[in-house]
Amino acid sequence: MITTQQVAAWLEAYVHAWATAAADDIEALFTPDAEYHELPYETSWVGRERIVEGWLSRQNWQEGGWTFDWKILMVTGDTAAVQGMGVYKKLGTFDNLWVVTLDPDGRCSMFRMWNNEV
Repeated sequence: MITTQQVAAWLEAYVHAWATAAADDIEALFTPDAEYHELPYETSWVGRERIVEGWLSRQNWQEGGWTFDWKILMVTGDTAAVQGMGVYKKLGTFDNLWVVTLDPDGRCSMFRMWNNEV
């Protein structure tokens, strides 16, 4: 079982890693065999190394600035549902639903995101 505090800590680390674009910060978020899926896009990165590569390929999205706010909707067992709102000067606004599964150490083993452009 994970706690709301563990989920909040993971989310804060996620936003930090997105801001720093440091491979070590990204790696720290995920288990070695983690999966990262985005819908309706066809993003399916399997394995921490591939997740890091995917993230780093998107750094140009941040050009001009961005903000991200999140709210934990629920936590049950090892999984949390999160609403996220990303506002990117270059890309626009996205209201997202995340379903995140964390291991006992607080690292993500399964990440699923549904993107809804506003």
